[in-house]
Amino acid sequence: MAWFAVETTYTDDVDKLATSRPKHREYLQALVANGKVAAAGPWTDDSAGFAIYRVADRAELDKLLAADPYTVDGVAAARTVHEWKLVMGSVGAA
Repeated sequence: MAWFAVETTYTDDVDKLATSRPKHREYLQALVANGKVAAAGPWTDDSAGFAIYRVADRAELDKLLAADPYTVDGVAAARTVHEWKLVMGSVGAA
């Protein structure tokens, strides 16, 4: 399994963000429940969000990101993805 840190910068369209957010959170909650997302949430200024994924590989991550309502609805203006090596501590139940 691989860990990935993903920052998603949002569109400037606050109405689009507000409309999509409940679907996005429901989607992520399902990923939390099945161990694919360890933690997630927006920055306090609501310009972007951050999530930690635990998946088989980058291909699986890309599939999950493509199905995210923020991608489908055009809310994700940009994403920064880093494979992360967890060396100490723990994240969630994953």
